[in-house]
Amino acid sequence: MPYKTDKLKLDNVFFDKRTKILPCQKLLIPFLYESNMSIRSIARRYNVDKRAIQFILFPERHQKNLDDRELRGGTMRYYDKEYHKEQMKIHRKYKYEKLKHLL
Repeated sequence: MPYKTDKLKLDNVFFDKRTKILPCQKLLIPFLYESNMSIRSIARRYNVDKRAIQFILFPERHQKNLDDRELRGGTMRYYDKEYHKEQMKIHRKYKYEKLKHLL
């Protein structure tokens, strides 16, 4: 039986643990880079690796990385069904704890 929180249609990135940089921060990064702030210092500011900042500043690098990964077998190369099942269970419990006041 699915969790009640699975039925909630939330497009809120604050509950999505996969989000490293918020959309408003992504808009600010090019301005920081143009004001002579280094990629490494921007990465330290947002607590991410510098590759994530490079992908935001240079979308062509991100696209090339995605194309190369697709040639190597895509995301299915790393997919483990049992691990994914356990992680989904953990994520659903997390989401339920955060959103139980809405139910």
